[in-house]
Amino acid sequence: MATSSSAPKRATVVPLRKTKADQVSDKKWGKAVMKLGFCIIPSMLLRAQQRLGLNPTQLAVLLQLADYWWSQDRKPYPSKQALSDRLGLGPRQIQRYIAELEAAGLVKRIERRAVHRGKLSNEYDLSGLVDHLKKLAPEIEEANELKRQATRRGGLPKRQDGEGK
Repeated sequence: MATSSSAPKRATVVPLRKTKADQVSDKKWGKAVMKLGFCIIPSMLLRAQQRLGLNPTQLAVLLQLADYWWSQDRKPYPSKQALSDRLGLGPRQIQRYIAELEAAGLVKRIERRAVHRGKLSNEYDLSGLVDHLKKLAPEIEEANELKRQATRRGGLPKRQDGEGK
């Protein structure tokens, strides 16, 4: 019969290996920068800025909101003051830009209240933005495919004005 010790077994912690993406990011941006965090933003948001009707400040506000959106099931809830501090805009300006994003169907403000009935910072639902990007994705993919096909056939047609050679 085997003897058992009275001390509980300790689980072995295996350190995670860095992924290739981590290594590439560290090389590109530097370890000191990357260790402070990062935010995943689809490139399409940046590429479709005009298609979404976003001015540069509206895009900056959306990017800041996205930086607070850590998981799909937890909506971001930064204060207007926090966004104001990051962007160098007044809280009232932040409020106006968010109202514009809401009117465009990209953001939905959800009021939060504390148990004692005090107001907290709003929660921001970005599902409208996600839906807009999903609807644009096939059009963008089709345009990309046409561009790839044109490149395979010897390049894009030259512009009539002689530019874009």
